Amino acid sequence: MFNMKVIVNGACGKMGKEVIACIEKDENLTLALAVDPYTAAPDAVNVTAFPSENVGADVIIDFSHHSAIGAVAEYAEKYGIPVVLCTTGQTDEETARIDALAKAVPVFFSANMSMGVALLCELAKKSAAVFPEADIEIIEKHHSAKLDAPSGTALMLANAIKSVRENLTFMLGRSGRHAREKNEIGIHAVRAGSIVGEHEVIVATKNEIITVSHSAMSRSVFADGAVAAAKWVCGKGAGLYAMQDMIKN
Repeated sequence: MFNMKVIVNGACGKMGKEVIACIEKDENLTLALAVDPYTAAPDAVNVTAFPSENVGADVIIDFSHHSAIGAVAEYAEKYGIPVVLCTTGQTDEETARIDALAKAVPVFFSANMSMGVALLCELAKKSAAVFPEADIEIIEKHHSAKLDAPSGTALMLANAIKSVRENLTFMLGRSGRHAREKNEIGIHAVRAGSIVGEHEVIVATKNEIITVSHSAMSRSVFADGAVAAAKWVCGKGAGLYAMQDMIKN
């Protein structure tokens, strides 16, 4: 494999640091540029914004913030660089910008970079299809500093299930005195301590319960997934790719 040069956006964040550590351990990877527009740490990053010149990167891994898509897309389009987007919480406008970017370069976009979570999605879809009358609930747990709830991964799971049971609607949390609606997917968020990430899908019929779950033991699993995605997406044609595409090949 050729030596792949990587730009890391969000280099000062927890995940950015994990990705850089992963790159430094891989003899086939080189850190081309470390960018962080949100954290002032000159000793840890090369620049706080994408430069005007081409640094010869083969791929961009973005673990910054969903609002950075404008700068990421502009640089990627200008120099024809594939992008691995690892952010969540996109607005409709930002999602449209991602779609436009994917028409110009290959874009790997996943709410969760763990291959185990991609497998969890497939298992949840299969369970929902096999038991079309079952009640389905999703429980996600993260550390107390996580900003978005429900998590992007919980929504990814819910959307995967909805792809095989289109009549389902999302119920974010549950309170009050009323019976559960038949076609709900209940989505529940827990924020506590230093939980890295846990997701559980409950598929319950009147006579049996199927539970599938995934627990991340450290953040390095997401960095490993992002680097694997970067290697996989390089050489692909323009388009929008996801973790399911990678695990099927």
